This record gives sequence, C-alpha cells and structure tokens, in this order.
Amino acid sequence: METTNKKKPNKVLIVILAAIILIGGGYGVKEYLYLSKHEDTDDAQIDADISPVVARVGGYVDTIMFEENQHVKQGQLLVKLDERDYRIKLEQALAAQHGASAGIDVTQAQVSTTRANASTARSNAEAAKVKLWQAEEDFKRYANLVQDGSITQQQFDQAKAQRDAARAAYQAAQDQYRAAQEQIKTTQSQLAVNNIGVDQRQADVDFAKLQLSYTNIEAPAGGIVSKKSIQKGQLVQPGQTLFSIVNDNSLYVTANFKETQLENLHEGQHVDIRVDAFPEEKIEGEIYNFSPATGAKFSLLPPDNATGNFVKVVQRVPVKIKLKASEEVLKKLRAGMSVYVSVLTKEG
Repeated sequence: METTNKKKPNKVLIVILAAIILIGGGYGVKEYLYLSKHEDTDDAQIDADISPVVARVGGYVDTIMFEENQHVKQGQLLVKLDERDYRIKLEQALAAQHGASAGIDVTQAQVSTTRANASTARSNAEAAKVKLWQAEEDFKRYANLVQDGSITQQQFDQAKAQRDAARAAYQAAQDQYRAAQEQIKTTQSQLAVNNIGVDQRQADVDFAKLQLSYTNIEAPAGGIVSKKSIQKGQLVQPGQTLFSIVNDNSLYVTANFKETQLENLHEGQHVDIRVDAFPEEKIEGEIYNFSPATGAKFSLLPPDNATGNFVKVVQRVPVKIKLKASEEVLKKLRAGMSVYVSVLTKEG
C-alpha cells in the first residue's frame, strides 16, 4: 500500500503573509483616517509681493548704489540719473515764473495809475457840472433881462454860448470819467490774466521740480533687490523696468487645489507646510482666501469649451495661505520654492 507525501504548510510564509496583511490593513486604515480629515496637494509654491522699480523719466545712469540680491530699506536711494537736463529745465521754469511775477507788478502799477486818473476825471466832471449849473442860471437871468431890454442881444448870446460850452465840457468830462472807469476794469482783467499766467508758471516750476526728483530712484519698499538690468552710463527710457524688490514679510503660499477638494476648505483652517528645500523645518499656516477664478481662466489662452471638442479636465483653484514660522525660517525661504501643503479639515 503506497503512502502519499503531504507537504506541510510553511509556517514562516504564513507569518509573513499575515504580517503583510496586518501592516497593509493598518496602513490603509491610517491613510483613510488621515485623508478623511485632510486635503493635500503638492501643486503649491511660495510666493511674495514683488515690486518692479520703473524709471519715470529718461536719462543716463550716473550712479548705482546697490548690489544684486542686497537688502535695502524703503526710501533708500538706489539709482541716480544724470540730472543736468532737468535742472536746466527747472531754471527755465523759474525764469519764466519771475518774468510773470514782474508782469503782475507792472499791471498792478497800471491799475493804481488808472484809478488815480479816474479820480481826477471824476473831479473834473464834478467841476464841469458846477460850471454848467452856473452857466444855466446865468442864461435864465439873461433870458429875462433881454425881454425887457435891460441887456443887449449880444450879451444874451454870450450867456447862451457859455451855457452850451459848459454843457459840452460837462459831457466831455463825463465821457472821460466813464473811459477811466473802463480802463480800470481793463487793467484789472489784465491783472487777473497775469495772475493765471503766474499760476501756470508755478505749475511749470512744480512739474520741473518733480521731474528733477525722479532722477533719484528710491526703493518703494524694504526688501531684497533682484533682477538688476542696468549699468552705469546706460540710457534708460521712461517706463523701463530697472530692477525688482522682493518685499520684506510678504511671503505666502499659493496652493492649487483641485475643484473637487474645495468642498471641505474654508478660510482660517490650519495648514501644515513642508518645503522641499528644507523638509525638516516645521512650518504652519492658515488659509487666507480663495482666488475668484481657476488658474486656467487667467492663462494667456483660456480654454473655450464652446468649440465642440470638449474633454472634461479637473480644474485647480489657487488658494492663498499665510505662513506662521520663525524669523529665521522665513529668512531662508525664497519665492518660487515648491512646497507640500496639508489642510486640516476636521478636528479630532
């Protein structure tokens, strides 16, 4: 009778399989519990407020007072352009202003003169009025006397002539007084025009001073200077970017979460951040706000699904995250560094 050899099960293999199943199950449970309370993404990077420094006037670079990647303070003088052209323009504007001011002095003197002439003309008109009254009274008396033959016709005619002459003199004096008054109005109008001219010249002076001040290029904010694109003696044009400044204390994280992850995200949630360059540094943060549109909508050629060739692609929405780290850690971080973020969506 033949006996069959039965292989005994390998206990070591069973133990190994059981261990793998336990480890895998434990890992799966751990991942499930973790993912149920967190939303993660590695599509994130450090951003910062970067201020481009632009030339507001043209000119040749005279002096550069900083080095690449140097830290500067707000208001610090960094570049000085050749200011000789702008200083000459300022002197021209000041000369024009002085000329306009002198014109005002002359016009004011003319106003005073015309007022004096008007006062004299008024006095002459009053005197002519008195003479006219006297001539008219004499004429009335002579008219009565000539009727009863007390005077001759010649005497009466002389009184009449004197009356007519007094009337004409009074009319002429009145015309001179009105002309003097009109001359006052004319000189006063000219004075107002000259005052406007002085204001215009003052505006030219202020503009020339402003243009001159633009030859001194200062740091708009404190931070680190980068991307210097000028050299001494170079001709720069208005609107040309000279360099950029990465502002101090302006670092933050932009994390691009999938649209399917946004349901459990809201402002103020705690965020754990791991920087690829410094994986051992523990950095925390919190969600600050959400972009009003997906990243694709801000691209140069945003997708248009009205063409008929539609393929659904999960979009990503930029989320701004504030950093909470020590000053030493923040000094090591640089804009553009890749990071991994994990948002705690549920407590406990």
